[in-house]
Amino acid sequence: MITPVILCGGSGTRLWPLSRASYPKQFGRILGETSLFQASVARLPPPEFAPPIIVTGAEFRFIVTEQLAALGRAPGAVLVEPEGRNTAPAVLAAALRLAETAEGGPDALMLVCPSDHAIPDAAAFRAAVRAGAAAAGAGALVTFGVRPVRAETGYGWLALAEAPDMDAPPAPRPLARFVEKPDAATAAAMLADGRHLWNSGIFLFSAAAILAAFETHQPAMLAAVRAALAAAAPDLGFLRLDPAAWGGAESVSIDYAVMEKAKNLVVVSYAGAWSDLGSWDAIARAMGTDAAGVALSGPAEAIDCENTLLRAESPEQALVGVGLRNVVAIAMRDAVLVADITDGQRVKEAVAVLRARGAPQAAEFPRYHRPWGWYETLSRGPRFQVKRIMVHPGGILSLQSHVHRAEHWVVVEGAARITVGDEVRLLGENQSVYIPLGAVHRLENPGKVDLHLIEVQSGPYLGEDDITRYEDVYART
Repeated sequence: MITPVILCGGSGTRLWPLSRASYPKQFGRILGETSLFQASVARLPPPEFAPPIIVTGAEFRFIVTEQLAALGRAPGAVLVEPEGRNTAPAVLAAALRLAETAEGGPDALMLVCPSDHAIPDAAAFRAAVRAGAAAAGAGALVTFGVRPVRAETGYGWLALAEAPDMDAPPAPRPLARFVEKPDAATAAAMLADGRHLWNSGIFLFSAAAILAAFETHQPAMLAAVRAALAAAAPDLGFLRLDPAAWGGAESVSIDYAVMEKAKNLVVVSYAGAWSDLGSWDAIARAMGTDAAGVALSGPAEAIDCENTLLRAESPEQALVGVGLRNVVAIAMRDAVLVADITDGQRVKEAVAVLRARGAPQAAEFPRYHRPWGWYETLSRGPRFQVKRIMVHPGGILSLQSHVHRAEHWVVVEGAARITVGDEVRLLGENQSVYIPLGAVHRLENPGKVDLHLIEVQSGPYLGEDDITRYEDVYART
C-alpha cells in the first residue's frame, strides 16, 4: 500500500485573480465540480492507496478537512507548517511521520504529489505509479516524466540516456540529468530529439530511501525538521510542527535539495495528459477550446475572437469579448484581469503592483472561508457593512462580542440558533435578530442544511480584528 503525500501550500499568484494567497488554486473549482485538491486525492483511492498525509498551512487546515469530508475521505495525518518553506522540508516532514507511524515503518512507500495538477486519465497515472513501485521498494528515488507535446518553457525537463518508447507499458529508466526551465530554442530542440520528458514534480520512494538522501545531502535540514516533528503539538486532529525548529530548515525545493544530487534516481514515463496549471493559457488548454482557440467559462460570450480565454466567475456578470486575439480576461466580483494570453508567467507582476499599493485584492479572496463555513461582503460604506454568511450543518461560530459595532442578522435559508447574552432562540427563514454593541453572542446551525443569513454591521469601525472570543470549538481563542 502506497501512502500519498499531498502538498497543499502555495501563494496563489500565477492564476490571479481566481487564485490568491488566502485561497490558492488547489482549493478552487477551476476544472469541473470538484477542486484540484479533491481531484488529487480522488485519483489515489483505497485500498491500493493508504489515507493521505496532507502538508498544508495553518490558514488552510479547515479547508483541507472540509474538502476531504465532502469526498468521504479521512486523512492519515494533516501536518501544519508554521510557515511555507518550499517542498523539501514538507516532503521531509511527511517522510519522518510515515517512518514513525506506517505499518511498514521506514520501508513504507510514499507518493509525493502537488495538489494543483490536472491529470485527466487517473487510471493511466495509477498504472505509472505501479510501474515504479518495485524500483521504489528496492531503494530507488522514482520521478515521473510526462510525454511533451510542445516546446514548453514554463516546465523543467528530464533528460534520459535514450528515447523512451512512449507506446510501451511504463517502466523505470535511468535519468541522465535534470534540465531547468529552458528558453524557446532549447525547448524546441529537446522536443525534437525524443530523449526528454517534462518534469512532473511527482515522486515515489520509500521513507527510508528519501531520509537517507536527506542525511547525505541535507543533514542540517533533516535535523531541523526532525526537531520540528518531535516538538509538534496536536491540535483538533492536526499536527502543528514546532515553529522555532521549523524556522531552521532552509526554504528550498525537493529538486534542488536532494533530487538533482542523488545517484539512485530513475524515471517512469507517463504518456497521458498532464498540466501543472501554472498559467492561464494552460487553463484554457485544460478546459478545451473551440476551432478558433476560444475557451469560455461562466456567463461569457466571444464574438469574432481567436486564441482567447474568457472566464466570468459571478452569475450576475456578463463578460463579452469582441474581436479579441491572444487575450485572457478573468472577471470576478472584486477584480478583473485582462492580459496577453502568452504573458501568463507575468501575472504575478500584477499581484506585486496591487500589494505595493495595499489593495486587498492582491491576497484576499472575496469569499472568506472559515471552519464553520464562509462569508463574503456584499456592500461596504462609511459606518456600515453588509455580509452574506453561510454556516454548515453543525457549524458553530465562537462565543464573541464586539467593541465598535452592532449587528442585525436576517435568516434567508435554513435555521439558526442564536445566543445573545443569556437568551437562546431559534430563528427560521425571514426572521431576524439585533445584536447590540458589546453583547456576548453566538451563531449556530442546528439543522441538516446549510444556513444562509444576511448580516448588517453598523459602527465606527468594522474590521475583523474587532472580535473578543470567549469560547471556540475550533480552538481560536
